Amino acid sequence: MNKKIFFVILYLYTLVFSVLKSIRFPNSWAEAHWMLDYRFGFIKRGLAGEILGFFVEKNESVIVWVSGVILGILYPLLLLVAIKQTLSSKGNGLYTGMFYIIFFLSQYLVYSAHLIGYLDHIIFLLGIFIVQLILKRKILLPSILLSIGMVIHEISFFLILPVSVFALIVSGVQKNNPVLKDRLFRKSAIFLILPMITVIGISLYEEIYGKESYFYLFNYLKNIQFIGERVAGSVASAYTEKLSYYFAEESPHLFQRLFISTCTILCGVPLLFLCFILYKRFYKKIGTYLFFIALVVIFFPLLLNAIAWDTYRIWSFPYMIMFIVFGILNDQWKDDEIKLNKISVSETIVFFISILLVGVGPNILMDDEVERFSFLERVIGLLPIFLMMFYYYKSLNKNILRP
Repeated sequence: MNKKIFFVILYLYTLVFSVLKSIRFPNSWAEAHWMLDYRFGFIKRGLAGEILGFFVEKNESVIVWVSGVILGILYPLLLLVAIKQTLSSKGNGLYTGMFYIIFFLSQYLVYSAHLIGYLDHIIFLLGIFIVQLILKRKILLPSILLSIGMVIHEISFFLILPVSVFALIVSGVQKNNPVLKDRLFRKSAIFLILPMITVIGISLYEEIYGKESYFYLFNYLKNIQFIGERVAGSVASAYTEKLSYYFAEESPHLFQRLFISTCTILCGVPLLFLCFILYKRFYKKIGTYLFFIALVVIFFPLLLNAIAWDTYRIWSFPYMIMFIVFGILNDQWKDDEIKLNKISVSETIVFFISILLVGVGPNILMDDEVERFSFLERVIGLLPIFLMMFYYYKSLNKNILRP
């Protein structure tokens, strides 16, 4: 079998398996975000709805179509990147394949389908584009786009800003001598000026004037037939409540959510194994400091647990950041996998445990919904993946797969 066809089938199957667990239409919370804009003055997260309203009359069917198109762009893009990175790896691509299998089975893919319509997807698409521009030595345009991302949703500060700085650092180091020099930090500071002014400005505006918009937003949303009063109140509060209020409410739970929650096992173990793959692939090339920065960037989104309650959604974010970080490093040092042609028994065991945690482990969905597949169906659904990986491992010594 052709190697490219093999990985297309493998990655596509894992992606579809994850998406089918939870795919649905956008919920009222997501739809409310798209219905809000600047009709009552400036509000955070209002830019996406303002842009949509400029082109079309906003209604439920339009939001469903737009949400579907966004995922219709995101999923093929993830597949194309994974296939390209796997095939470009000089060597057998074994660790790269393991990395992407866990990613496509991960909670991020499950929640991306379940939370269709959320602005997170736009932020990640924008982030991928920003990183690509940075790797091409662009500074001004990515800085402007990141600032726009902050206006679309302030979550960009946790998701896109750190990985953008990481891409900026990687793009400025020498491939054979990745030393962090002062000029890299100066470039990073210049890049961050506009985004930081934007996010600080939005935060200060909300602290001072945010509550003034609550009743306007609430009354507007509750009169929209497909939103409802309960969701209208919740969304209006999310748009106008002070950040300091959320921090006071949620930060006492940060330690528990990070270290002694269900997500610590279901998400933490697979994420640590993916970090181990990063270490195996790139540590000798990039050194301690750059590897440490990569880890900080990957797990930085977990700080959202200090200001938000949706822990399962937050724990899914590091998978996507890991995806972007892996792509950045693999573009620079893809030849490092030549020497990694075997995996140990212990690595194999942890790999299969990680697959079971992401593929079979339960995901707590929003709106009291449950996953579409039963426990037994999830186990059966993983069998083709195990068989294909076993076939691929055997093929490495028998040259069954053609380049």
